[in-house]
Amino acid sequence: MPEIIEFDNIEAPELAMYRPQREPQLLHWYEPEAGIFLTESPKVIERALRAGYEPLSMLCERRDIDGEAAEVTAAANVPVYTADSDIITELTGFKLIRGVVCAMRRRRLPAPEELCSNAKRIAVLENVVNPTNVGAIFRSAAALGIEAVILTNTCSDPLYRRSSRVSMGTVFQVPWTYMDSPLTDMELLHSLGYKTAAMALVSDSVDIDDEQLNSEEKLAVVLGAEGDGLSHETITASDYKVCIPMSNEVDSLNVAAASAVAFWQLGKRRM
Repeated sequence: MPEIIEFDNIEAPELAMYRPQREPQLLHWYEPEAGIFLTESPKVIERALRAGYEPLSMLCERRDIDGEAAEVTAAANVPVYTADSDIITELTGFKLIRGVVCAMRRRRLPAPEELCSNAKRIAVLENVVNPTNVGAIFRSAAALGIEAVILTNTCSDPLYRRSSRVSMGTVFQVPWTYMDSPLTDMELLHSLGYKTAAMALVSDSVDIDDEQLNSEEKLAVVLGAEGDGLSHETITASDYKVCIPMSNEVDSLNVAAASAVAFWQLGKRRM
């Protein structure tokens, strides 16, 4: 059974990781070893535990100790710090979703070559900085046949608390990593055997149901930032420029919505 620790001093050193932090502070918490991240809500924490992430401690509202958080706190079996909701909100700077948050150790990220060794359909994200969109893309990837995700180092961290929560924990299920080289250099993806499909509104694009596009054995679906989309250089370097047909004078979808459509069409042959 986990140790339940009541607290009223939000300055206690053992609670430092739960105080308002910038993500890089958590990322480098144990440097040179991997850092930590915070994940929130029982379902998301449970998926992280199932995926093998190591819990360090938990923060739980007193009213949820024997309620929604009971199973996940028992499964984690780490110290559980608890207090009333207002004290925890003062500590963290935000109101907990469903009453519980867990601090966990990060793991070493695989190289893209290792990540993609057996994957036929992957997603590649360029400069997607909104954590809500990153989380939604991962949820669609998990549901619709995408086997791995590669991100440029300008993207929001998939383990950011909001990203993992919006993803419903699928960031712990879909393998992912960062790429070091600029996405405009497609040599890495081509060397791994992928044809690249840039989701872009350009004059020489093909519809998403294009027969040749859908018949590619290995395909990387490339998605860009909110608003600006993919860089011109990335679009030019891609094997395919792909568009989703629109109606009612709507020119495009939000990147998270576009990812769901693209993954359904281009990932379904793998399901």
